[in-house]
Amino acid sequence: MDDTFLVAVRPETEIDWLQEALTAQGQLLRAGQDLDELLGLLDVTPARLVFVEISFEQSTSQCSLIEGLLEARPLVSVVAIGDGFDNQLVIGAMRAGARDFISYGLRGSEIGGLVRRLCQRLPALPERRGQGRISLFYSADADADAGLIVSQVAHAVALCGRPTLLVDIGMPPGEGLQSLGVEATFSFGDALRNIRRLDAGLIESAFARHPTGLRLLGLVAADGPIAQYGSAELYLLLGVLRQNFAQVIINLCGQPPSDAVRTLLINSQKLYWYADQSVSGCRRNLEQIRHWQERGVNLEAAQLVVDRYLDNVAPDAQSLLHTFELQCVHALPQESELRLAARNQGQALAERAPRNALSRALGRLALGVAEGCEGCRQGATVMQRLFERMRG
Repeated sequence: MDDTFLVAVRPETEIDWLQEALTAQGQLLRAGQDLDELLGLLDVTPARLVFVEISFEQSTSQCSLIEGLLEARPLVSVVAIGDGFDNQLVIGAMRAGARDFISYGLRGSEIGGLVRRLCQRLPALPERRGQGRISLFYSADADADAGLIVSQVAHAVALCGRPTLLVDIGMPPGEGLQSLGVEATFSFGDALRNIRRLDAGLIESAFARHPTGLRLLGLVAADGPIAQYGSAELYLLLGVLRQNFAQVIINLCGQPPSDAVRTLLINSQKLYWYADQSVSGCRRNLEQIRHWQERGVNLEAAQLVVDRYLDNVAPDAQSLLHTFELQCVHALPQESELRLAARNQGQALAERAPRNALSRALGRLALGVAEGCEGCRQGATVMQRLFERMRG
């Protein structure tokens, strides 16, 4: 996935033809023709190229949008979209500052060539500093244990002392929060519905909090499927979360493929693929890996997490790593009684049985998640001491 492009169009305009033409080059984010919305998306995405629709009925306001956008973000380039046979639309768009004009029905190869040439000439955007890291756990299968595992990893990472958030939106819903004994009144859907006013104050008052300081945001039945949420609003949400947390840890296990899932996958700095040793489960996960690779999601740096691992059962961890062709493997032992007790009592595994093999394996995984977090060097030392204590 090389680039992100914004397209500002009217609600009734179809853009599938444009997305298909640009699939090999990047992701197309649909936005309304509102300057504030576009500026907000430019603040949280690496987009350098914006497509703006120009129509006969609204050409004046649309040209003003182009002018306002370029005035506020001079390093961004605009390509207009419209009826190329209407010379007045073309002239108006170019006068407003558009770099080029694309007519409806233009062949995909021509669009791809135009965008490729423009991107090669675009200046690099300044690097954004001080943003948190997103670590995402994903699996083809819904699994209650995935919620338990990811919540325990987030709990351990929070011991760094840096602001940490668990976004528990895997299936079945609510497992991560229940595993830590936390009840939440503000959900993932609430955060998206209030995205325009989501700031540090709302996060402090509305997001659930664990005694360790870990913040939690979960999915509830009333939120509906995450597939209904648009890529643009998810980008805005991730941007706000990364501004307010050093570590954002997302449980996405069991969510079926959708544009929303794709957006979350490509925005993660660390990706952990959750699986078990069952042959049928491995097949489903391999199909999902191929599915996302065909759609431009880069999985080269993804790591494999094999849960409920049994040493004496094939396939072993190294065979699975070779099959999945991922970067490295983390094997988490079964420990069924401990899992059930922790889930039912809402107590962190590291607190209940710190020297248990599963707790130690989760400690190592958490250290890897926290590694590279800006400002976590001192906290990482705290975690190292905790891990040494867990090793006994």
